[in-house]
Amino acid sequence: MKLPENFQKRVAMTTLGVIFCAIAVGFFKCSQFGVDPFQCFAQGIWGRFFANTASYGTYYIVLSALMLVIDLFIARSYMGVATLVNMFLTGYIVDFTCWVINALCPNANLPVRIVFLIIAVLVMCFASSLYMTSNLGVSVYDAIPIVISGKSKIPFRFVRISCDLICVIVGTLTGLLPGAGTLITAFFMGPLIEFFNHRFSEPFLFGKGQAAVHK
Repeated sequence: MKLPENFQKRVAMTTLGVIFCAIAVGFFKCSQFGVDPFQCFAQGIWGRFFANTASYGTYYIVLSALMLVIDLFIARSYMGVATLVNMFLTGYIVDFTCWVINALCPNANLPVRIVFLIIAVLVMCFASSLYMTSNLGVSVYDAIPIVISGKSKIPFRFVRISCDLICVIVGTLTGLLPGAGTLITAFFMGPLIEFFNHRFSEPFLFGKGQAAVHK
């Protein structure tokens, strides 16, 4: 089987992207300004229905597996290594990141929490750009706006904003009120991911002169 072009770079981008994305979620939680939209959806449902019966890491695997079944019908081409790594490791990396941050910086004051939020937003968008551009699979959630954008020809940033807002609404209805971080990511993740795609991920993978050709 022929490996994709720049395969080693793609593997590195995928691995780092998934790990950084989970670390960013940990920073979101520790900032106490709200998590990203999909985590608002996922954690809202977990807190309302499953917090007393399963750890978040285990619940996240089950939720991702259910979404994976749907993606296999509508977005099979976007499933890959990153999908599986994200599905099995994200919840546990989030828990570990929160433990480390709370151990190093217990009782964080407002300025420190704001710094956590800024780190979370930037790292989340950069990480998403890395593993989306690597094209070795995306998370079960990220595949949905990509497919909708491709089939409808609506720019990705607008589809992503719409999907994120739906997640925020569901999270709110299940009891996890959105914070500043949730709203910031709901409106700006799409545009920021596109920014990192054009400015870093595509030039890094294909070279500055070839990025536009492979777009």
